[in-house]
Amino acid sequence: MARAGLTVDRVVEGGAELADEIGFEKVTLSALARRFGVKDASLYSHVKNLQDLRTRVALLAGGELIDRIAEAVAGRAGKDALIAFAGAYRAYALERPGRYAATQIRIDQDLVAGSPGFRRTAEITYGMLRAYGLEEPDLTDAVRLLRGTFHGYCVLEAAGGFGASRDVGASWDRAVEALHVALEHWPRAEPSK
Repeated sequence: MARAGLTVDRVVEGGAELADEIGFEKVTLSALARRFGVKDASLYSHVKNLQDLRTRVALLAGGELIDRIAEAVAGRAGKDALIAFAGAYRAYALERPGRYAATQIRIDQDLVAGSPGFRRTAEITYGMLRAYGLEEPDLTDAVRLLRGTFHGYCVLEAAGGFGASRDVGASWDRAVEALHVALEHWPRAEPSK
């Protein structure tokens, strides 16, 4: 029998909160059970195992991240949309470090395909990049460039990896400006024969 007050949503939200506090990789079912004041076994009424919990936290966090990005880019295009997208991405990564880390795990492709959040992420990201006149395979390459740049920067910033005296936010702004220039002058892929 499920413990009164615990639901799948509460357990997942608790896992996400714990991830932000101690780090996603340190979240365990035992730690989460202690947080709720229950025995580990009580959580198995709500999640199958640790992998199930982590996947659910990743899906929750991915939905939260794209909601922020969607709100930021609404009504914008081109450079303005890129700046808003990048700003929302960075803010989420810094404010919700455990949840952000969850968004980086590999998830079963069947779950990804059935997830409205992941479809929405692709639609918003590809929509923003189409304003630069990009089509496949350039769209995929540009998405990978943005994700690699944003993720790398956010991970380094969170870890205190930028030691120079220059303001980290100013460097971020210049990096986004450079990405805009790269997207405007994207070297088009040769069509497949």
